Amino acid sequence: MDASSLRIALFSGNYNYVRDGANQALNRLVGYLLRSGAAVRVYSPTVETPAFPPTGDLVSVPSFPFPGGRGEYRIALGMRGAIKRDLAAFAPNLVHVSAPDFLGHSAVTYAKKRNIPVVASMHTRFETYPRYYGLAFLEPAIEALLRRFYRRCDAVVAPSESMAQVLREQRMSYNIGIWTRGIDREIFNPGRRDLDWRQSVGLAPDLPVIGFLGRLVMEKGLDVFSDAVDTLKRRQIRHSVLVVGDGPARDWLQDRLPNAVFTGFQGGNDLGRAVASMDILFNPSVTEAFGNVTLEAMACGVPVVAAKATGSENIVDDRVTGRLIKPGAISTFADALGDYCTDSALRIAQGKAGVEASARYDWDKVNQALVDTYLRQPGLRQN
Repeated sequence: MDASSLRIALFSGNYNYVRDGANQALNRLVGYLLRSGAAVRVYSPTVETPAFPPTGDLVSVPSFPFPGGRGEYRIALGMRGAIKRDLAAFAPNLVHVSAPDFLGHSAVTYAKKRNIPVVASMHTRFETYPRYYGLAFLEPAIEALLRRFYRRCDAVVAPSESMAQVLREQRMSYNIGIWTRGIDREIFNPGRRDLDWRQSVGLAPDLPVIGFLGRLVMEKGLDVFSDAVDTLKRRQIRHSVLVVGDGPARDWLQDRLPNAVFTGFQGGNDLGRAVASMDILFNPSVTEAFGNVTLEAMACGVPVVAAKATGSENIVDDRVTGRLIKPGAISTFADALGDYCTDSALRIAQGKAGVEASARYDWDKVNQALVDTYLRQPGLRQN
């Protein structure tokens, strides 16, 4: 069997209505599968004005806005009659679930009743989210729910070896593989650096730029980011701050960092220009399963200061392409940022090393590895 024998039903809690690293990877995967001759049908919530057009056939599933001021996201409901009929007509021989939500649970149940193999891709460390909202006591219960979900799947793929090891320690599955991420080198490369653009958005040409890239939500470590920047200011280390992205915590971060430049959402070549025009990327988040923004910065020749956590520790080579710092260690983060702010030769050398290290992340090779995982599943039938 090869990819052309696959009929994959892909279930996603957010395939294209809000842009994030997870759904960018899923859309690239679907594009690769279609080019390889596989049949793919995607089931996900939809909105009238999505962030970007979907790759492949997308079937809208019932959903409702997430409560608590996060209505840009939607909670997918389980499969209703129309969805089940559509799925039966498609006749998948493999189910891929990308989120442990109601829809994902329903998809696993559907597949198990029909002896269809299930592969789950892990994108986000959901069990870490409560700590950012004063609910850390919920983490063990959420971890138990996640374990129940992933153990029902035939295989789980993690985006990095460090994340795979976390899943093993949490006893999430006995069959854990790797589906890492790639980089679009047409968009992310050092040639995108544009000092005229940088000056046009209000960044002084003689100050090193510390950048943040991502959704502006508290679980991205915005408190750590702002506290470390405050520490640099108290130490009188000259710098400027560029924040690329948008989200519900934007007002909070603007209040904390009133002198920072906020560009809002950037996409495509504009995003590559913004990242390459930074001097340092600061990524303090511990919630990612893979540090997409870390890899994008490295491909642009920008050294990275990141939390030593699942999102970045398999990407950054400490003191070679950037720094890995204990999560939440504000003073140590500030030390690392200060070193880069005051030593341009260090920034250049480690940025160049980052470009070289990022070259091994090729999207087609990455996605073929997942296809190989699909094809190894026991019980896979050729339709």
